[in-house]
Amino acid sequence: MRIQKSIPVAVLTALLGLSIACTKSPKTSDDVITQDVQTKVAADPDTKDSQVTVAAKEGKVTLTGKVKTPAAQKKVEQIAQQEPGVAAVDDQTAVQPEAEQAAQPAPPPPPPPQPIVVPAGTTLTVRVGQALGSKASQTGQTFLATLAQPVSVGGMAAIPARSTVSGTVLNAKAKGKIKGEAQLSLALTSITVRGHTYQIQTDPLDSTSKGKGKRTAATTGGGAAGGALIGGIAGGGKGAAIGALVGGGAGLIGGAATGNKQIEIPVESALSFQLSAPLTLPPPGQ
Repeated sequence: MRIQKSIPVAVLTALLGLSIACTKSPKTSDDVITQDVQTKVAADPDTKDSQVTVAAKEGKVTLTGKVKTPAAQKKVEQIAQQEPGVAAVDDQTAVQPEAEQAAQPAPPPPPPPQPIVVPAGTTLTVRVGQALGSKASQTGQTFLATLAQPVSVGGMAAIPARSTVSGTVLNAKAKGKIKGEAQLSLALTSITVRGHTYQIQTDPLDSTSKGKGKRTAATTGGGAAGGALIGGIAGGGKGAAIGALVGGGAGLIGGAATGNKQIEIPVESALSFQLSAPLTLPPPGQ
C-alpha cells in the first residue's frame, strides 16, 4: 500500500512567491535616480532642448551629451545634484559650438548730429556800430556790427541775435566839389557765433550819389540784389526809416545824398545783407 505525503498549502504558496520574485529584476536606487534626473531635465524649460544622457552607479551620476547654452549645462548639473540619493555628479556634457553664448555686440552709436548749413541767399540784418559814409570811410576799412535779428534754418536756431559781425568797406569815394559822384560799397566778412568766428561772403551793398539832391543806385559788377539800408539816414535822425531799396535786380544801399552830396550811414543804422555762399556751423551744443 503506497502512502502519499501531502505538502501544506501555505508552504507551496511561499515557494511559488519566491520563485516569481527570483524571475524579476528588482528596480535599484540607481535606476530610480537615472529615470528621475532624465525626466526632470526633459521637463525643465531651460534644459528641455538638451540632448543629455544620464547614468547612475552606486549614487554617482554621469551626464553626457550636448546642451545648447552654458546656462543649460549648469542647470542640468544642478538638477542631478539635487536628486535624492545622489552622492556625486560627473558632468561630461558639452555646449554646442553654434549655441555658445557670445557677448552681445554693443548697439551701433547714434548717427552724429549734422552741422547746420545756412544757405546762400539768407538775409543777415545787422546794426552798424559806427557811422559810415562816402567821405568819412576809407576803402578797405573794417567795421563792426551786431546781428539785429536771429537766423533760423529748418526751424532750428542757427545764429542768435546780437552776434558780432565784421564787415569791410569795398569802395568809398567822396563827391567832388565840381564833378564826380559819391560812392559807397559794403560787404560782411565774418560772424562770431557762440564764441567761434566764421568767414562769410555776402553780396555787396552799393550806393552812388551825384548831382544836387539826386541819388542813384548801382550794382557792383552787375550783381544780384544785395540788401538795403533799413535804418536812419543823415538829415532824418537816427532810426528814420526810408524803406527797403532792394529789387529790380540791383544790390543797393539805401544811401542818402546829404546837403553836400555825400552818402552817410549813421551809427546803429540797420543794413540787410544776403549771403552769397552758404555758411556751415557745427551742430547744436558743439
